[in-house]
Amino acid sequence: MDFRIFIEPQQGASYADQLDMARTAERLGFNGFFRSDHYMAMGKGDGLPGPTDAWTTLAGLARETSSIRLGTLVSSATFRYPGVLAIQVAQVDAMSGGRVELGLGTGWYAEEHSAYAIPFPARRFGLLTEQLELITGLWQTPVGQRYNFDGEHYQISDSPALPKPVQSPMPVIIGGGGPRRTPALAARFGTEYNAGFPKLADLPETYGRVRAACTDAGRDPDDLVYSTALITVVGRDEAEFTRRAGAIGREPAELRENGLAGTVPEVIERIRAFAAVGAERFYLQIMDLSDLEHIALIADEVLPHVEA
Repeated sequence: MDFRIFIEPQQGASYADQLDMARTAERLGFNGFFRSDHYMAMGKGDGLPGPTDAWTTLAGLARETSSIRLGTLVSSATFRYPGVLAIQVAQVDAMSGGRVELGLGTGWYAEEHSAYAIPFPARRFGLLTEQLELITGLWQTPVGQRYNFDGEHYQISDSPALPKPVQSPMPVIIGGGGPRRTPALAARFGTEYNAGFPKLADLPETYGRVRAACTDAGRDPDDLVYSTALITVVGRDEAEFTRRAGAIGREPAELRENGLAGTVPEVIERIRAFAAVGAERFYLQIMDLSDLEHIALIADEVLPHVEA
């Protein structure tokens, strides 16, 4: 198992806030630092100082960290043309020395699209499928050869397919709960499948569909990493846990039901339960970026009991 910090900076975080959290996560030994790709806050709160672009942020972090892996969970296929995204990700991978991963999904939050003049078509799965084929096709084309693509949504003619990422293959994360098309995409394009905020009881079936899709595609299901993302709130005791829950506007009972939440022993047992049904990698969603002591507590008192 490995553990990554996952943040939602559209809720209110500057680049400096994200840098502090990323550097702290790196120093504490977390495997990765991942962020959402959104342009507008959700729910209560003003989102100040305003959104930061995911790939601009990751480019900065690539130069200001040295070992921690970096990526999106997940970028929206509606935000960027696929050829441009392929160039951006390859460049940030080079800037990081080969530490970047691309999570890509359909996009879902209509309001942020209308707020920033981004088209939001009603049908987006076809866009995602073609973007994955096109982006991976550009990266996999040998240097000196040309790449062409003729799809329903995108066309490429005589592309030099440059630049190349440092990593080959570039890690690609596919997430979502769809019963058929998403597992097929993970089997075809993914190096990792991520189940976002699942119920524990549903996870064996969710992972099972992806494993079956790999088998159907002639791929070893164990080629993929099976991960999950969960809201994470931990306290040394009940009072500290309750304080942290209140700081992000959540109820303790609800957090315990839906995330990795509670006192240290509770969270250790919860992680073990998710691992027992197949979770190999955990994205710990941390909502309060000012509370760096929170992730220090997790690193010091939780991870040593569950990393093996």
